[in-house]
Amino acid sequence: MVGNHEVVVVDPSVASIHVSSDKPLAAGVAGRYATALFELAEQAGALEPVAADLESLTALIAQSDDLRRLVKSPVFTAEEQARAMDALLVKAGAQKLTQNFVGVVVRNRRLFALSDIARAYGQLLAKSRGEMTAEVTSAHVLVDAQIDELKQALKAAMGRDVKIQTNVDKELLGGLVVKVGSRMVDSSLRTKLNNLKFAMKEAG
Repeated sequence: MVGNHEVVVVDPSVASIHVSSDKPLAAGVAGRYATALFELAEQAGALEPVAADLESLTALIAQSDDLRRLVKSPVFTAEEQARAMDALLVKAGAQKLTQNFVGVVVRNRRLFALSDIARAYGQLLAKSRGEMTAEVTSAHVLVDAQIDELKQALKAAMGRDVKIQTNVDKELLGGLVVKVGSRMVDSSLRTKLNNLKFAMKEAG
């Protein structure tokens, strides 16, 4: 299959592949915010530190039910969200640029899109590095060894470095959902992905 598609691999153990329409890079609200942040971070020479801030922040949100409610629920006021996010970012030692950016997102009542913004930023950064981005969703947090194994397998299949973005969806019964944007899906890639085996063990 050729064209602008994403390869979606659901549960590699049963070798199930589906193809869905690819979302344009940095499109929509999340894309506009991510592009603005990327340009500011590039000017400040802080592309990597900002990326690290966003990765840490989205990981915290993914692991905390309370934080997810704060981010997603319209019940909380912008002031309440701002206080919570400011405290979290300061405690994490985030870049001032990241703090200011999240503040703008909160004031504009777009905090619900923060994870998508972080994902789009990661795609922009990967593109600037000449990398391809693979979005991996699992039922539980993947350990470093699993991420490294997946990264090496994708690199071998794609012939280039692949940046892994991880997400957790507790509603998944097991296995992984792997999305790779805008790429010809050949038999080699199918085989590589289908043969991936992960022991999906809950951390801790």
